[in-house]
Amino acid sequence: MSNMKVGIPKGTRDFGPAEMLKRTFILDTIREVFQKFGFLPLETPSIERLDVLTGKYGEEGDQLIFKILNSGDYLKDIQDKDLGEGYKKMTPKISKKALRYDLTVPFARYVAMNRGNLSLPFKRYQIQPVWRGDRPQKGRYQEFYQCDADVVGTNSLLCEAEVVLMMQEVLGKLGIEDYNIKINNRKILAGLAEIIGNSFPAQSLFIALDKLDKIGLEKVLEELSQRGFTPEQGEKLKGLIEKMDSLDALIPEFENKTEIGITGVQELKKVWELLSNFQASNQNFQEKLVFDLTLARGLTYYTGAIFEIKVNNVQIGSISGGGRYDDLTSNFGFPDVSGVGFSFGVDRIYDVMEALDLFPKSQQTTTKVMFTAFDEESMRYALPILQKFREEGIRSEIFPDYKKKLGKQFNYANSKGIPFVIVIGSEEKEKNVLTIKNMAAGVQEQLSQEEVIAKLKSN
Repeated sequence: MSNMKVGIPKGTRDFGPAEMLKRTFILDTIREVFQKFGFLPLETPSIERLDVLTGKYGEEGDQLIFKILNSGDYLKDIQDKDLGEGYKKMTPKISKKALRYDLTVPFARYVAMNRGNLSLPFKRYQIQPVWRGDRPQKGRYQEFYQCDADVVGTNSLLCEAEVVLMMQEVLGKLGIEDYNIKINNRKILAGLAEIIGNSFPAQSLFIALDKLDKIGLEKVLEELSQRGFTPEQGEKLKGLIEKMDSLDALIPEFENKTEIGITGVQELKKVWELLSNFQASNQNFQEKLVFDLTLARGLTYYTGAIFEIKVNNVQIGSISGGGRYDDLTSNFGFPDVSGVGFSFGVDRIYDVMEALDLFPKSQQTTTKVMFTAFDEESMRYALPILQKFREEGIRSEIFPDYKKKLGKQFNYANSKGIPFVIVIGSEEKEKNVLTIKNMAAGVQEQLSQEEVIAKLKSN
């Protein structure tokens, strides 16, 4: 007999029925809102060519891509000199494929490959797992689901406004109320870099600022100094961050100093204006939507507005993020196709809802009613009734082993959280009625089939 210890890799999880019912509730809610806003479903392969993914996520992101070894003798082309050149040069020789890191780059690849068949603007949503070789910790996994919605083929800032509306609608339907949608614009950050002095790549500023929440301003300035920031530039950045806490505060700092920075301010002001135009019944976007100069997002492909959602009073990272990218498809030979999109992190939303006890109890079982039977005759009597219930759209099942005592059958229903049980014995058959028991209340009553159906549909 094998003594192998059974387990799964760190950063991955099994999801039992209890977890899956809750996850399905989240996914169905998100899917419903995406479709309501006119987005179409799409799926791409779990495996992409490594050269499709590499170079799109920044240096740190590239290191987290899960590479797949070539089939067969993957070392056949490796020579001694290759071993001495380090893993970065050797990797392309032993790995041509990788697990997808996100859904955005595969989407851009899909758009480029299908450009002749798509009506632009093209709105798609995608709900699939992604993989990252990250250090596993609370709220951070190596395999996790993303729920993306993107629209490509338009520069209209109306799309940014609709992103905010979709974010709010999903969170409202999930019962998450205390949160902020942080918004910034990469053009504003590029303007910030211009004002401080362009002796460093602007991307260095973005990557360092993206860690502000995790490591604090002093550590960010320390990292920037290692990337070429002078102490004077660091002090200038610190001063600007501390006083530029609103879009209006940016204008005197940017005016006549940075054209790209002013463009970024104007774009965000337009998004706010469009949201006001919507006059949605939920007008709390003003308090939920917060300008955050330090929001950077580490991915290199963002060029305009960037978003992130943080739920307050819960020690879990952002549950959603995204932004505008002007030229992602050019990597695949299809230039000048602007897009904007965002992604919900299902796993983090799940953790937030668990922490805040937000899952509706009605979503924690699939079965509405269970039939019990005393003997084979009553079981056979129950089967056509069970079928009728299912045809009426009532989620129903029957306990398959009638030889088990009724108490054990009831215990089984309780263990699955089934709210109603129907008992059929000789008395029920004679009277042509059903005895239905409310398991939570412990109350039972005799009703006709039609009355039971009406009762179950209304509960």
